[in-house]
Amino acid sequence: MEKKKVVIIGAGPAGLTAGYELLKKSKNFDVIILEESNEIGGISRTVKYKGNRMDIGGHRFFSKDEDVNKFWQEIMPIQGKPSYDDKKLGREKNLAKNGPDPEKDDRVMLVRQRVSRIYYLKKFFDYPISMKFQTFKNMGLCRTFVAGCSYLKSMIIKKKEDSLENFYINRFGKKLYSMFFEKYTEKLWGRHPSEISADWGAQRVKGLSITAVIKDMFKKIFHIKGKVETSLIEEFVYPKYGPGQLWELVASDFEKMGGKVEKNHQVIKINKKDNKIVSVVCNVGGTKKEIKGDIFISSMPLKDLVAGMNDVPKNINAIAKGLPYRDFVTIGLLVDKLNLVNETDIKTINNIVPDCWIYVQEPDVKLGRIQIFNNWSPYLVEDIDNKVWIGLEYFCNENDDFWNMTDEECIDFASKELIKMGIIKEENILDAHREKVKKAYPAYFDTYDEIDKLVNFLNTINNLYCVGRNGQHRYNNMDHSMVTSFETVNNIIGNVKTKDNIWNVNTDK
Repeated sequence: MEKKKVVIIGAGPAGLTAGYELLKKSKNFDVIILEESNEIGGISRTVKYKGNRMDIGGHRFFSKDEDVNKFWQEIMPIQGKPSYDDKKLGREKNLAKNGPDPEKDDRVMLVRQRVSRIYYLKKFFDYPISMKFQTFKNMGLCRTFVAGCSYLKSMIIKKKEDSLENFYINRFGKKLYSMFFEKYTEKLWGRHPSEISADWGAQRVKGLSITAVIKDMFKKIFHIKGKVETSLIEEFVYPKYGPGQLWELVASDFEKMGGKVEKNHQVIKINKKDNKIVSVVCNVGGTKKEIKGDIFISSMPLKDLVAGMNDVPKNINAIAKGLPYRDFVTIGLLVDKLNLVNETDIKTINNIVPDCWIYVQEPDVKLGRIQIFNNWSPYLVEDIDNKVWIGLEYFCNENDDFWNMTDEECIDFASKELIKMGIIKEENILDAHREKVKKAYPAYFDTYDEIDKLVNFLNTINNLYCVGRNGQHRYNNMDHSMVTSFETVNNIIGNVKTKDNIWNVNTDK
């Protein structure tokens, strides 16, 4: 039996998962992955800079899907011995029996503690907001009273959930929404939450609310086990050298099974005949190269997929063209110390604050989030004992003023914001590096409300499957992107005609 040729567009989590699973589960396919850049992992890649590593956007490896967890552990087993920082600090953790030693083995997932907090009013608040005395103390008596009354009102009078603003107010009350969601959301999307679809909230924070926070608090007090909202998890696993390490290993294993990964292959044209894709045309260093196939799996942005396709109805073209994205700039900053005091009881090397992420809610800065790479993995930082390696995350639009700054201007701008917030002093800065990421966040406004028409059109193309965050224009986490590929592979192998199961991953409407 002649093998069918499968062409996968994009070597991010969705594309690599699809390729790996197809070759693992069947001998009937020849699979090639076309990657536009010279990197593996898409926005889940790890950037190396002078011995330090940056996780683009921060990726906690946590999933409620057992197949996803099995996949990750098949590629990288969970540690069985303490990591460098755990050993040095005498931190106790539940480690895997007979798991690898991260001090000796590189192919290992670390067990990490999740600490994410909000920086607001130059103070730290738990993220999500917790019912601790410290929270009320930081907020002050007056703000706490107003927030409590506002929340009680939201319990009685529910707003119609026709915007992200109303979605948040229904769960937290107007005061907490204005303090902890409104400005940050506007920073992230460049739009006020009243202009954004409530779908985004359903996608990202589903069951999270004050009620969920209170339930979680009581479960901890009385040691009750049960289902935990994803936003409330306290532990996750993480590749020793960041998420890119895992996807580089998946690509390597995929090639050992007979698959091909072609880097620097930018798909610019999709040739469609009747209800099938027959080939794609790539730009390879200025030369055009046509690649034919029987089955096509796309994780490229829907906007670009449709723009490169022939025979697309005018209205569908307009919907695809209008789909919005938010782009992303991250600056790695190497400092000798942070000007923040660790007031938690969590031990860290040099007693730095224990946060993986700090969400910046200060309204007078553009900065959105701060990552502290030391806390993601001690192996991301070359001199973990003496230096702090942080990532400053900015949300912008491609070719806007911030995007078009030079590296020097951007680094200077970001450094001044951190100094203004009191997080570092100028003399603490040792080195810096900037990375730009296009189409990092599919956005839920403009023509998004007509996306169902676009999906219906794409479903008429029998041998095309759309997977992943950009492939479905859905702000999915990495595990959901992988599940779209699991479903796709099952459909291809089982010759299942419907694609509803692929599009319905993580849509709790």
